[in-house]
Amino acid sequence: MSERVMPGHTDDLISLVAADALWVDLAADSAVPTASGAFTCSPAHARVGYVLLGGHVVATVRASGGQWSVPEVEVRRAAAELNAVGMDRQDLVRIGPFRGAPRQECTEETPLRWRQRITGELQELGGPERAARREVGRPYHLAGIDWRQVLVEQIRDGTQRTWWLPRAVVRLLDAAEHAETQWVQAARTRRASAAVTEPPSHLRQARDAGSRQTTSPEGPTASLRPYNKELESQLYSVLSRKPGTSRRVAGWACAVCRTAPATVLDHCHEHGYVRAPVCQSCNTQERPDHLYSNDIRVANRYTRLFHTDTDDWFRHWHRCAGCRARTTLPLPHLAAWTAHIACRSLRPTHRAPRGRKPCGVLRVSWTGSQNAPRSCLLTVVVDFCPSGEHRVLARVPYREAAERFRAWLAETAPAVAAAAGPDRLDGLPAQFRPVIADTSGEDLELF
Repeated sequence: MSERVMPGHTDDLISLVAADALWVDLAADSAVPTASGAFTCSPAHARVGYVLLGGHVVATVRASGGQWSVPEVEVRRAAAELNAVGMDRQDLVRIGPFRGAPRQECTEETPLRWRQRITGELQELGGPERAARREVGRPYHLAGIDWRQVLVEQIRDGTQRTWWLPRAVVRLLDAAEHAETQWVQAARTRRASAAVTEPPSHLRQARDAGSRQTTSPEGPTASLRPYNKELESQLYSVLSRKPGTSRRVAGWACAVCRTAPATVLDHCHEHGYVRAPVCQSCNTQERPDHLYSNDIRVANRYTRLFHTDTDDWFRHWHRCAGCRARTTLPLPHLAAWTAHIACRSLRPTHRAPRGRKPCGVLRVSWTGSQNAPRSCLLTVVVDFCPSGEHRVLARVPYREAAERFRAWLAETAPAVAAAAGPDRLDGLPAQFRPVIADTSGEDLELF
């Protein structure tokens, strides 16, 4: 006999099977696909005291009959939060595989480890398409999200496979991992405090008496504090070696989107200064699809960086004292801006059902470096053009590109431009600092 949740009793406990059905029903119209085994299938495990739904933690309770249950109101709250999430399936974030990326430690605080779980399953089964053919009925959920439905596999150079997820899904899974960490830490603190103040017999009696009290802490997720320039003008090479830096970063909200928990300390690789703590999604959003030693592909997501969210992103980049004093950007960012903005009118177009569309894919390369601006030259080309692949659109000297950028910034983001300039050195070093190697992923060394 199927279980049914009666309306008007959202404060009641419901079984895990009923919670599964309720979760799928409430989130049926969500842009993010959900899974039917959110409570009853691995990696969900009710006996640990909680289940993850999106970025929400739902406490599990052992009812009087010994059956594991969850509060209905928490399931409804998590579904409402998921339904409010918008998702652009074209705005993708690469999730692996990365050559030489540091292995995430398997700790009690982060049992979800969603990147490692997805990578492991795809490597074991040989890719998303083959996995779907082999085990069609198997649920592929993490935090109640069916990631297999939105996973994109891309092939580069005919052999190298890469896996991508929509940015909205990445942010949800990062939030779930952060919420889980906070939950486990709070539970451990609560247990340690109770062990000191109360004898074990009293704890057992209190637990048996409260049939409807959850076994979890009162607050599943600690509130994140906003970033207020606490790390302004500090050197990443010094700060990254200090003990406790990672734990301190995790306490801030992302300085760019201001909603997700910060996971990394973003810094300028040209000058060595810390910018701010940011979430994994924002940290990857500023990077191009492919970055080589002196050659980048300019993706469509630069529209968000250089158009819709211009003030936020340029204010973030100018948190580096070196970039702020010179009113410029690191060379790869400046190259991307030159191709996407300064050379926009030069890009060929072709007929399309609804007018005309830009041709091919923009790519920009450079010779020399910002340390020798007179000899540095940016070359903008368009790849995969039907009228001639690798068509050269423009060759722009570095100094000219920097001057164009300053004029554009003053017009587009005057508040950011007003806070920059050579009279605002803020401890700028007399000499350029070398590029700092970034081992967080493949081909991402210059940002």
